[in-house]
Amino acid sequence: MDRLVKTATEARQAAFAARSQTDPENFGEIIVDTLDHHLGESFVRLVKVGNLLNEQTQQTNKVLEKAEEDKWAILDKVRDRERKVECLKRNLPWFGLGAVVLALVLAAMLPLFHSNQRCHMRGLWRSVARGRRWVCLRNLLGLTVPLELSTGSASDRGC
Repeated sequence: MDRLVKTATEARQAAFAARSQTDPENFGEIIVDTLDHHLGESFVRLVKVGNLLNEQTQQTNKVLEKAEEDKWAILDKVRDRERKVECLKRNLPWFGLGAVVLALVLAAMLPLFHSNQRCHMRGLWRSVARGRRWVCLRNLLGLTVPLELSTGSASDRGC
């Protein structure tokens, strides 16, 4: 009987040991402890790498947003320059016409201000400052302009 009790006790201990070995809760704790012991540092490094990648992604997004803003600013500047060029192209013929008209007017008025000894186009010469200098006086309508001097004498000389 002792032997039977001893065998029963051993069987009972073996059953408890088998039950503890197959207990999912106990088995799960053993697996977690083992993984934490062997892979804990690797998991910490993976978490750090994940955080660094997240930070780099955020920095990259900021840089890309800044590049996009710069691109649009450059495109706005180019568009403004093109508008100015188009405005100049539109107004350039008017500038050229104005230059041609100015050249024609100056060419037509040149004889009026030509400093020869006689006045062109039926002008009137007057001596100013006691006969030392001659000035041709004529307005655009073809009428002579009287010259009145407060000092000195003026003598008329017709052309």
